[in-house]
Amino acid sequence: MNRQFRLAHRPVGAAKETDWDLVTELVPSPGDGEFVVQIQQLSLDPAMRGWMNAGRSYVPPVEVGAVMRAYATGTVVVSRHPDFPVGELVTGEFGVQEYALSDGRGVRRIDRQLPVSASAYLGVLGLTGLTAYFGLLDVGQFQPGQTVVVTGAAGAVGSTVGQLAKLQGGRVVGIAGGAEKCHYLVHELGFDAAIDYKSENIRQALRTHAPYGADVFFDNVGGDILNDGLLRLAQRARVVLCGAVSQYNSTTGAQGPDNYLALLIARARMEGFVVTDYEDRYDEAIEALARWITDGALIAAEDIIRDSILAFPKTLARLFAGENTGKLILELEGAA
Repeated sequence: MNRQFRLAHRPVGAAKETDWDLVTELVPSPGDGEFVVQIQQLSLDPAMRGWMNAGRSYVPPVEVGAVMRAYATGTVVVSRHPDFPVGELVTGEFGVQEYALSDGRGVRRIDRQLPVSASAYLGVLGLTGLTAYFGLLDVGQFQPGQTVVVTGAAGAVGSTVGQLAKLQGGRVVGIAGGAEKCHYLVHELGFDAAIDYKSENIRQALRTHAPYGADVFFDNVGGDILNDGLLRLAQRARVVLCGAVSQYNSTTGAQGPDNYLALLIARARMEGFVVTDYEDRYDEAIEALARWITDGALIAAEDIIRDSILAFPKTLARLFAGENTGKLILELEGAA
């Protein structure tokens, strides 16, 4: 049998367990050119909250009654597809369920030769790493010697952005919640400084740690922290809008930046992006990221929760409570 979470209705505010229906049905049987994947690990991403909303976005919303969208890793257990034999480790958009039927479109094979676990394909070798790579280097146009300030720095994308900037010769200041996370950023990931937004005045701390301003302000949070960051931009700075996790559960609409005129004063620009815009260059980024991982220069920061699929709603809630450090993953107990 296959347990899966289907969207019951569109949430108001933070997603609750009652916003999904837990459905049990037979494991699907593959037709010609199809295969079945037993899910091992589910990726928990801030974007999931946006996918549950109706309206215009960069991808169609999850329809009410449909399996909740999620990226995952797993093992092919039944196959009628010549390119995906039984036993192949794969990753793709398989949804929040224990078994998924696929025709291979959008599915990647996991390279067992790399010195990383399969979970890395949901993090630094997946959309997380690709987002950090293209957001920093292409959208942010980062150059060696520049200062990067990254919000949500202890999260999946933020922790990777900071490491990539350090690898490329930058000065990196991370903004995160809590002394433990800030210690991790500096002493484990090599950030130059970390600011605890829960206990520090962000504007004052940025004056201390980025005295000449931020050349790249990489924002994953939005809200007040973005507002504070806009006041500390270097001339010709680039503000990279990657996400706004502080705003996703708002019931009154997203809070926009009051300090946007700082862009004019600094002759700066603010640009949003979606990683799928760079799909034709994924191989370039994956090759670079894999090389840094193999060399030990890039740490795959992960927060893995081992539980049954029933833990999906509460695990997702951890993400929006800021309880994770690194890439949040639900590893399904009992999976092959």
